Amino acid sequence: MAATEKPVLDFDGLRPPSPFLTAEHEAWRRQVRAFVDAEIAPNLKDWDLAATFPDALYTKAAAAGVLGMGFAQELGGTGDDIDLYHRIILAEEFYRLGSGVVFSDLATHWIALPPVISLGSPEMRERVARPVLAGLKKMAFAVTEPSGGSDVGGFQTTAEKVGDNYIVNGRKTLISGATRADFMLTAVRTGGPGVGGLSLLLIEADRPGVSAKPIAGMGWYNGNNGSISFDNVEVPITNLIGIENRGFAGLANQFNIERFSGISATLALARTAISEAIAFGRERKTFGQRLIDHQVIRQKIVQMIQRLNSTYAYMDMVVWRFHQGETPVADLAMLKVAATTTLEHCARESLQVLGGSAYTGDNRVERIYREARTFVIGGGAEEILRDLAARQLGF
Repeated sequence: MAATEKPVLDFDGLRPPSPFLTAEHEAWRRQVRAFVDAEIAPNLKDWDLAATFPDALYTKAAAAGVLGMGFAQELGGTGDDIDLYHRIILAEEFYRLGSGVVFSDLATHWIALPPVISLGSPEMRERVARPVLAGLKKMAFAVTEPSGGSDVGGFQTTAEKVGDNYIVNGRKTLISGATRADFMLTAVRTGGPGVGGLSLLLIEADRPGVSAKPIAGMGWYNGNNGSISFDNVEVPITNLIGIENRGFAGLANQFNIERFSGISATLALARTAISEAIAFGRERKTFGQRLIDHQVIRQKIVQMIQRLNSTYAYMDMVVWRFHQGETPVADLAMLKVAATTTLEHCARESLQVLGGSAYTGDNRVERIYREARTFVIGGGAEEILRDLAARQLGF
């Protein structure tokens, strides 16, 4: 864009340019957007009202090359030659529509499946990965418990070894896709207290003693988000993923992936909210002029864009460090806090610009405002992440 040109302040125009995005990344963005526009956008309002979407979307996503992104071709994926920006773009394009109902379920396997592939047996990889990547089976990442989500060391779901089986007892809650999952990557306690006693176990949803039910959300209208109960569930020891009592390492890596998805989702939602506010401000007339011509409104919008651009720059830096082989846990934690607080600010200010029009059901800002708190808590609450950053920084 030439220096004299004014940017188009829509969803795409509000995405700051990045020196790290390539033509390959843009091709991937076009591929994902074509799928979203064809299969999701026309149905999203109905799916939001129903708090779910049809199972057929999984197979359509697989056929479109979206579901298998980043997984090996021999397992039915599209290839593992990707970087973090492919994941970021995927989340951006899904959340461009301003709803989390679809992505939270459709994308759960990107967190739940990698440990099965990297640490599971060849038989398990074939039995689980292939149908999941084809959209024929579904996975859940069953980690959070009623006693807490961020306090991983305090998890209470137990797996006691009896003969050739583990006997699993406990509960998981706020699990995306819980009510439709066929497989559950489950954090269980096989040893003593703390993270050193945790293991990862693959649990099939149709085993006797497994039950799942939906949780009515405060703002996240997703009927597939639910709780899972394990009542003396027999699971063969061959379903152990990795080494017994060494499951935390596998969880930590998946938490990083989850946080990057959450970060990019929040920034996409912020862009959607800002673009809605700008479009409304240009059309709405108050006191003889456009709403956006009032100085106070212009300052609100500039402050939103300023925070958005700063957070994107921070994200680029953190992604670059991961691509260099580092694991900057402190910066990733602080970035997640920065992104979610940016979303909360932009959702609130955009809603303020729209005023009563935000509650007519004709725009996305009300939904974004309602769902914003989900991202502040999910994937690590801001207090937990700030404390994690402090410990990583050595104080």
